[in-house]
Amino acid sequence: MKKLILFMIIVFGMLVLSGLSLAIAEELKLGRFDGVTIKACLIGGGDYEKIYEKFFPKFEELTGAKVEIVFKGNGFDIDKKMKLDFAAGTVDYDVCWNHTSFFSQYFDFVEPLEKYFTEEELADFSPRVMQFAWKDGHLWFIPRHADISSLHYRTDLFNDPEIRKKFKEKYGYDLRPPETWEEFKEIALFLNNPPEIYGTQFAGKEEALSGRFWDILMAYGGKILDENYKPAFNGPEGIKVATLLRDLYQAGAMPPGMVNFLWDDVAANWVNGTIAMYTEWYGWYSYFQNPEASKVAGKFDLARQPKGDAGIHSGWAGAHAFSVTKFSKNKEAAAALVKYITSYEPQLFEGQIGYIPVRNSVFDTLKKEAENSPDPLAKKRLELMQLQINEDFTPPPIVPEWIPISNILYPTLQAIMLGDKTVEDGLNEAAKKVEELMAEAGYYD
Repeated sequence: MKKLILFMIIVFGMLVLSGLSLAIAEELKLGRFDGVTIKACLIGGGDYEKIYEKFFPKFEELTGAKVEIVFKGNGFDIDKKMKLDFAAGTVDYDVCWNHTSFFSQYFDFVEPLEKYFTEEELADFSPRVMQFAWKDGHLWFIPRHADISSLHYRTDLFNDPEIRKKFKEKYGYDLRPPETWEEFKEIALFLNNPPEIYGTQFAGKEEALSGRFWDILMAYGGKILDENYKPAFNGPEGIKVATLLRDLYQAGAMPPGMVNFLWDDVAANWVNGTIAMYTEWYGWYSYFQNPEASKVAGKFDLARQPKGDAGIHSGWAGAHAFSVTKFSKNKEAAAALVKYITSYEPQLFEGQIGYIPVRNSVFDTLKKEAENSPDPLAKKRLELMQLQINEDFTPPPIVPEWIPISNILYPTLQAIMLGDKTVEDGLNEAAKKVEELMAEAGYYD
């Protein structure tokens, strides 16, 4: 009798799970794809892969399809592989990684998705993020998660009574997270006490530097390219931003050798306790708050990025995403995989392990969960994230030439910061090279 009861319980449980699976499949309108293998080329490494391990088997159960990952790598490696595959016509995958900084290079090779998604299905995504998924009337990708920087600042310094007193005497206002980039400069210079403490820092080479230049440039109302695709970063706004970076570096308010730093280097400086404040991506948060790895754990707070003359908050941002290739022989099945892997449950899982969601419903759930967190920044961090994703999120120019433009711009910014070029000469020289690049690409025909 006991064995019979146990058997009945197991069968009942299986029926319940089967019913739940069918309900999920019906709710998401996934369809059945028995016998179909969906091949994927995806970003890999670290936490990126956890979603595949957890949810691809669920998708297979829901739809009858099989998912095969044929390539995994970092974004730059995938970009190289995809461009070669696209050019040679050797694409053997249905679903591919995509990104706001790269997707304009792939228009001829990925499938527009608007016919696979209804307005209702897209309504939960951040409208600010989704507006950058559309180009020329087509929906090119579905976002997976996003990234944007917030101001990180040392509360042990900002709340020190003696420091606050001296700052108020010098500048006439209370020491607080800077609301403008001019205040950012003043505070960085004031708190600067090298080599123990540097006022600030940025990653100082490659797209990390040109992107940060863009981050501040937008706050001043500037552009990298104007509406005619002519370089515009050498105008008054760009001059102000490049001058800001140069002045901070030349004053010693940034660590020496910063022009050689990338993300890991600036993160290491922060956890070593040598930086007063800087703008940084959210993804490092658990590392920064780990007392075994970080000297500033529990000693910092977060704020929205400063504004420039235009009254705009900086918001250089990006979003990882999924697309369907034009070469796919199973586009319906591929679109179903994209629909499922960007649905509420997978996005909630990624949000819970630290990524910034792009669904407002996921933010609502995470904020509710954070109400009981012992981390005093848990809820505030999520609220700030959501505010920035919905209001400040702004990728670099959506043109295939963005990375080549960046490769012209960042060495010029380095030379300006090092004092090897004047601000005006450097930006004008870079603008001339960018104009030549865009002319060769056919923008002015």
